[in-house]
Amino acid sequence: MSITVKDVAKRAGVATSTVSRVINNHPSISEETKKRVRAIMDDMGYIPNLTARNLGKQVSNAIGIILPPLDSKERLGNPFYLETIETINEEARQSGMTVAIATALNFDSLLENVKQMHRQKQVDGFILTYSDNHDPIIRYLMDEEVPFTLIGQPYNHEQKITYVDNDNQLLGKQATEYLIDHHHQKILFITNTTQENVYFERYFGYQKAMMLANLEVKPAVTFQHPEDYVNFEELLKIEKPTALVVIDDLFAMRIIQLLNLYQYQVPDDLSIISFNNSIFATLVHPYLTSIDVDVAELGKMATQSLIHKLNDNQQTSGRMVVPHQLIKRETVIDLEQK
Repeated sequence: MSITVKDVAKRAGVATSTVSRVINNHPSISEETKKRVRAIMDDMGYIPNLTARNLGKQVSNAIGIILPPLDSKERLGNPFYLETIETINEEARQSGMTVAIATALNFDSLLENVKQMHRQKQVDGFILTYSDNHDPIIRYLMDEEVPFTLIGQPYNHEQKITYVDNDNQLLGKQATEYLIDHHHQKILFITNTTQENVYFERYFGYQKAMMLANLEVKPAVTFQHPEDYVNFEELLKIEKPTALVVIDDLFAMRIIQLLNLYQYQVPDDLSIISFNNSIFATLVHPYLTSIDVDVAELGKMATQSLIHKLNDNQQTSGRMVVPHQLIKRETVIDLEQK
């Protein structure tokens, strides 16, 4: 005979509703009780009938991961999104859930994918892995009252959205201060995106650090068009910077390649600091000085928050901040010691 919820409840000495809540990973049940009941379930060989449960609840028991439009090689190969997917998938698996990924080359197609996943009940809620100024996805999810969490800081409606983020303005400030502490005064901020909130926050942090040190704040050097790469050499000759703050590790590697092409050596001619502490930071020499944003914790907290929303069937809001850490390596030198 097959083992039932009642059998597990009797063996554990709890109500059948408690076993059901353990199966659903409901936050009202203590971790101690969850571990004890799950151990009994394993010992008895009980396997929850997820299909029947989901049909009864009209849920899919799946989470949708929304990636930004993969419209460039940098985004397509950015390890931030791969690490985020891996973390969300593992956290969802521990709660008995699966994941589905929504991606496209542009926002119009991405919105259609999200609409289809929602209307066909392929997922119960979504995790957005980015925050973009022209993103129509958040508007749709809010209008349709679809549960979601956001990795990053939203542009609008912060009081209505649950999001998990680093303090990116502080990241930009501390990265710049690290260069200033190493006696750099002519510092540029380099980016290949001007739409995502992470750019604005990190650039604001750069501006703040420069102003507090009574140093000249420069406009962000943006790489949006092919000619920007060509004009960069002339810009370096005019500005004569000694250090660069680059938006993330992947683009920092591209900048280092470009500098080598123009006969600049890192860090002897130009020091560089970037963000994310991804696998690219230690792929080639010199190893990249970078700020670790703890991608795993970002994905974990976003997933846990969404699962709590789904279990409680409530639209909540709030901000969760993940700590960061400066990883000192080889791409920053002290000008006075030089």
